[in-house]
Amino acid sequence: MRLHVADHPLITHKLTVLRDAKTPSPVFRSLVEELVTLLAYEATRNVRTEPVEVTTPVARAQGLAISEPRPLVVPILRAGLGMLEGMVKLVPTAEVGFLGMVRDEETLLPTTYANRLPDDLSDRQCFVLDPMLATGGSLSAAIQFLFDRGAVDVTAICLLGAPEGVEHVRQATEGRDVTVVLGALDEKLNEHGYIVPGLGDAGDRLYGLV
Repeated sequence: MRLHVADHPLITHKLTVLRDAKTPSPVFRSLVEELVTLLAYEATRNVRTEPVEVTTPVARAQGLAISEPRPLVVPILRAGLGMLEGMVKLVPTAEVGFLGMVRDEETLLPTTYANRLPDDLSDRQCFVLDPMLATGGSLSAAIQFLFDRGAVDVTAICLLGAPEGVEHVRQATEGRDVTVVLGALDEKLNEHGYIVPGLGDAGDRLYGLV
């Protein structure tokens, strides 16, 4: 597993506002979208491309186009939905699938309750969107779900991560082509499995309590 923690003042600034408990949901949603677009630049560094030739107003020019099959973006419901717009702004030709996972607050184990993904992901590059890499259980399960369907490499984009979650994903995906891109690597998990200092429950802060 490859780990990339973004080191950019704009990312740190936006994360600081996100962490603030006084930041209202509309601002929180807007900042998440902006942050994901910034993180996606790093996450798509190795997206597969093919050479193309175009005609400029002056001459012919060599360039690149994203290869087929197109990348698949997979937000983990529900909090991952808040990251989707920022990702597809950068890669508008990507296809989008959905994976619904919920964490049991007592066992901290994930359960998959819904998926809208192609049955066959052979030769696909997949980008998983999950705001918080806490225990790593949900993200590891999502990554395994994609590999089970034939994905060749998976990149996860998370706003924040905890060392415990990073290590869990590292062990669970050993031997797989996996990259994790974080906006920041925080201190630890608390006794409830929340990232410290973190930013609270991303889903609740995006969409409110339901």
